[in-house]
Amino acid sequence: MKKLTHALLLAGLLGLSVQAFAEVENYKIDNAHSFANFEIRHVASKLSGTFSDVTGNVLIDRANLANSSVNAKISMLSVNTSLAKRDEHIKKEEYLDVGHFADMQFVSTKVVAKNANEGVITGKLTLHGVTKELNFPFKVLGYANDPWGGYRTGIEAHTLIKSTDFGFTWAAKAGGPVGDEIEVTLLIEGVKTN
Repeated sequence: MKKLTHALLLAGLLGLSVQAFAEVENYKIDNAHSFANFEIRHVASKLSGTFSDVTGNVLIDRANLANSSVNAKISMLSVNTSLAKRDEHIKKEEYLDVGHFADMQFVSTKVVAKNANEGVITGKLTLHGVTKELNFPFKVLGYANDPWGGYRTGIEAHTLIKSTDFGFTWAAKAGGPVGDEIEVTLLIEGVKTN
């Protein structure tokens, strides 16, 4: 009887371990439906644009968002401000310098949940050869089956960065035409892989 009790206890513990492990869902970022949007001051107004080549993975633990994480890469070559001539100009060394720094990378280090669908994700952003810790308040927009037999999640996150913090010099001179602060909105759609 004692052996049977121990066997059942062990089976129960193993079952709980498998269940806990299974709660972490892996979503591959769908770069056809994910965007890193930005707004920056231009002279007396604002310029908006997007980076459309976003790749990586999002791990989500719905039971405990604090166990979630993100690892994402954004191609600087995918910048789009709706004017090809301007896009080519800002890819040059004077601005984004994509010849030397073709990608930016974000790797999360911590998630603090506000509730089941919202929180703040902290991580390291590497941009223009400089790595800084950033906070992104985020919201899980939902989960749904897609028309192609997959299962998806959507996430929205926002932050504000300063170009000078990452070694860019366009805003270093007072009164320049391009601002220092960049408003960032991430719209991420992920396809479940497990």
